[in-house]
Amino acid sequence: MQQLLVSWLLIGVLLLPADQVGPLQALIGVPGIFLMLWGGASADRADPRSLLIRVYAFSPLLPLFLLAVDQVNALSVIAVSAWGLGMSVVTSFSMPAQQAILNRVSGAALQQGVSASTAMSFLVQMGGLMLAGQMDRVGLATVLLVQAACLAVGAVSVRRISPAPPLQSPGPRPSAIRTIGAGFRATLENRVVFQILVINFASSIFNAGAFMTVFPFIIKRIYDGDAALLAVMMTVFFAGATAANLFMYKFMPFSQPGRLFLLMQLSRIIILYLLWIEPGWWLLVIATIAWGVNMGFTTTLARTIVQESAAAEYRGRILSVFTLGMMGSAPIGAILLGLIIEAFGTLNALIPAMALSLGLFVYGVLATQVWGYRSPVQTAETAG
Repeated sequence: MQQLLVSWLLIGVLLLPADQVGPLQALIGVPGIFLMLWGGASADRADPRSLLIRVYAFSPLLPLFLLAVDQVNALSVIAVSAWGLGMSVVTSFSMPAQQAILNRVSGAALQQGVSASTAMSFLVQMGGLMLAGQMDRVGLATVLLVQAACLAVGAVSVRRISPAPPLQSPGPRPSAIRTIGAGFRATLENRVVFQILVINFASSIFNAGAFMTVFPFIIKRIYDGDAALLAVMMTVFFAGATAANLFMYKFMPFSQPGRLFLLMQLSRIIILYLLWIEPGWWLLVIATIAWGVNMGFTTTLARTIVQESAAAEYRGRILSVFTLGMMGSAPIGAILLGLIIEAFGTLNALIPAMALSLGLFVYGVLATQVWGYRSPVQTAETAG
């Protein structure tokens, strides 16, 4: 819901050009990205359950703020940016805590836990997208009220998880700077985690950036669509991602998830090529589903490898660095792709992602340990 609302309020309501939308999306996302490290440190220094409850209890104030602005007909770039920035900060503290607590909730079935939670999030996203896409009909106020209510429900739901003591040794608690620094060192020392981070970061610049910035312009400019059509196509995308996670859930745990992760980098070239040739509607839908399937595989596999490999005492911080890489690359991509759209055309902004996908596959196979990575979960089950 948030992703569509930000994009369409800037593109479809305030009618900003791509070379302004890209920098604004970056401005909204960048401060929260740096706070992600603090969020990861907080998840390791205290019970992530308590952190999630506090964050979710506060966050409904943000959509209610934008609702108040809309009610007095004062919707502007500043108001949308302030709301988007606040939601970005909420994400910075909630995502590392969510990911850290998943290991405790999933137990030994970590791969299945990651896949199931990702599939559930995609299903909820599809419902949110369909509602957000109707904002021209039901009104922006209705959509924002639903967003606020969902965030409040999150706080109530997390309370049902049993509390747990923080993962830290007795004695004086280290400063946040030391805690963050230790998380960075742990990330750099784990070669597989670091290499996955590098690949994911580079990929997200032009791939996540393409979905966040290029895809809305494709729908609006190439296919003359509105917010409802964008919502439908984004729902189609997330339906593909959900199907991918349900498929993985059935066949997990994978013994060598790194190989599948890299093969998905290669297969993405075909998908982006289909989008680039300005296909007819039926092929556009198929390509969008395939793009979602690809994203579902790559996101879940990368996160699975990181969560399997991270030491428990550093897990929140390592996952915050992982999320930092994913989120930090998208604003960079938004700026670059916004400039490319206006300079070379909307569809041509997909070409860098195709070239990068090939380069990342070659790099991953020849220069990293990702191709040969073996899951410790699968190895333990085999040994047992």
